[in-house]
Amino acid sequence: MWWPPWSSSLSESLTPSDPPSPPKKSSSSWSSPSPPNHWTHYTTPEVLIPTAILTSTILISTRLYKLYLRRIPGATTISTSFWRKRSLFGTVTSVGDGDGLRLFHTPGGRLAGWGWMPGRAIPKGKALKDNTISIRLAGIDAPEGAHFGKPAQPGAQEAFDWLTAYVNHKRVRAYIYKKDQYDRAVATVYVRRWLLRRDVGLQMLKKGLATVYEAKSGAEFGDLEDKYRRAEGWAKLREKGIWAPSKTKFESPREYKSRTGHV
Repeated sequence: MWWPPWSSSLSESLTPSDPPSPPKKSSSSWSSPSPPNHWTHYTTPEVLIPTAILTSTILISTRLYKLYLRRIPGATTISTSFWRKRSLFGTVTSVGDGDGLRLFHTPGGRLAGWGWMPGRAIPKGKALKDNTISIRLAGIDAPEGAHFGKPAQPGAQEAFDWLTAYVNHKRVRAYIYKKDQYDRAVATVYVRRWLLRRDVGLQMLKKGLATVYEAKSGAEFGDLEDKYRRAEGWAKLREKGIWAPSKTKFESPREYKSRTGHV
């Protein structure tokens, strides 16, 4: 009897003509280099479709941000493609005179978190410097305030006080038309009063607080000139504000500017 018992079968199985087979190598290995120019994996629908969706989403989001959610700090930074095509929503931070104000642009309004989300508060005081848009109300001319040592026109303080009470620290929408020589955005401004949207310039004309803007060139009304002239005529007929009998010697803002050398 052979010992160990299996030595006979082992010796019979291992013959010179039939050597033992070496262990098989794994068909793949982490260290094995990938075949050169093997791009077929990246052209499958499983890869291409998610990549296309992600890229499109990023491009569209960037475009929407630039058009609707990017904050504009001043009139000089308004894109030329915005004039006459876009409106700006924001909060009035101050009133400069009877037909001018400053707007802190809050794109998206409260839906975008302005006024209630952290980091979305409207600044105050010195923090507003270089962060507001100077707005000139389109189509109207309020009596001139005191400038460069010259006295204010009659009605200037009334126009300033009314405009301050009507829009200061309130949310408004400005439809912008152009930038004037003083880097102000000439715009029609709307504010909500008692759930109704009011054209600020039109209300001033109706109350006799301003005249229709008269100039040899550069007057801007949007498409509201006829409406504004009718409102001025209505105020004259009813002797409102600057058209009252007590102001028979009233000098229009345009006449005042021409006489005093203001542009």
